Amino acid sequence: MACTCNPSTLGYQDIMSSGNDRQSEALSKPTFSEEQASALMESVFGLKVSKVQPLPSYDDQNFHVYITKTKDGPTEYILKISNTKTSKNPDLIEVQNHIVMFLKAAGFPTASVCRTKGDNTTSLVSVDSGSEIKSYLVRLLTYLPGRPIAEIPISPQLLYEIGKLAANLDKTLEKFHHPKLSSLHRENFIWNLKNVPLLEKYLYALGQNRNREIVEQVIHLFKEEVMTKLSHFRECINHGDLNDHNILTEPSNSASGDAEYRVSGILDFDDMSYGYYVFEVAITIMYMMIESKSPIQVGGHVLAGFESVAPLTAVERSALFILVCSRFCQSLVMAAYSCQLHPENKDYLMVTAKTGWKHLRQMFDMGQKAVEAIWFETAKSYEPGFSV
Repeated sequence: MACTCNPSTLGYQDIMSSGNDRQSEALSKPTFSEEQASALMESVFGLKVSKVQPLPSYDDQNFHVYITKTKDGPTEYILKISNTKTSKNPDLIEVQNHIVMFLKAAGFPTASVCRTKGDNTTSLVSVDSGSEIKSYLVRLLTYLPGRPIAEIPISPQLLYEIGKLAANLDKTLEKFHHPKLSSLHRENFIWNLKNVPLLEKYLYALGQNRNREIVEQVIHLFKEEVMTKLSHFRECINHGDLNDHNILTEPSNSASGDAEYRVSGILDFDDMSYGYYVFEVAITIMYMMIESKSPIQVGGHVLAGFESVAPLTAVERSALFILVCSRFCQSLVMAAYSCQLHPENKDYLMVTAKTGWKHLRQMFDMGQKAVEAIWFETAKSYEPGFSV
């Protein structure tokens, strides 16, 4: 459901670089037809379908499903079919589902997880493809209406609220317990910021140019400046993908009469893993920069909101610039790699790349001190009693 060029729903859990591996990865993606999706809705969830619409996705399959009106209950859902590789890790999917339910109960605007006819949160469906039998994990979520951040003008106040939301998510998940919680320790998961050095195996997808040189420099800085500080960061469970398509908004009444928006939905918990508070705010800053006309200014507003709930330590703050650059690199490198893997999805995969490289180059050209000065001064302006 991540709809930026962060192909973060790819969910690569092992590093694969050979041609054979890339081919097997492409073959693991589900290829259910709309008719088959309708049949799954009825056989697994007992719901009669009136309309099915396929949604863009990386290596999973998602469908927007409309069901025949019942006496009560929702009429729109998202049917999620995991690829064969992810489907071999049902514990991870189960924990993700329970986190969504936990956050919903805690008052967060998440979807509801629907139960199967057998009263489970997932179902393993086997399909005979002729040459082999493939198994796919299927789950169903209620559809959340709203406009993604990518489609609206983002005010400083909304950026502040998004930063606050990110911190509240991580803080709330400190109270989450589940017997299979260890499945969120995803050691080689390419989208955990801790694993930035793993990008080296994908750099060939960039060719030889300045973009690649910048990524190589960021990876070097990450090893020198971040990996040596990890033990000083505060650990938590990260959503890991609060991008501009995974945060939904709705109009809110503004005293000034101007168009204002508030967060109405949070999507896509597929990238959840154990990380650190500073990872969450860095990822959120990077994605909020994508659609902004003043990208460098964004970080201070998001940071102020985040720190109103979870103030960063001096060590965490010192790593923020490199972490934001690192997330740009993850997104841009994996987009280039994914375009080779799924050329038919190139337009979808390259959404972020249109502006991502420009923003990364701008941050690099300005340098860490100059960017931090803007971020930290902006964040300070939110403190009570501060005046310019």
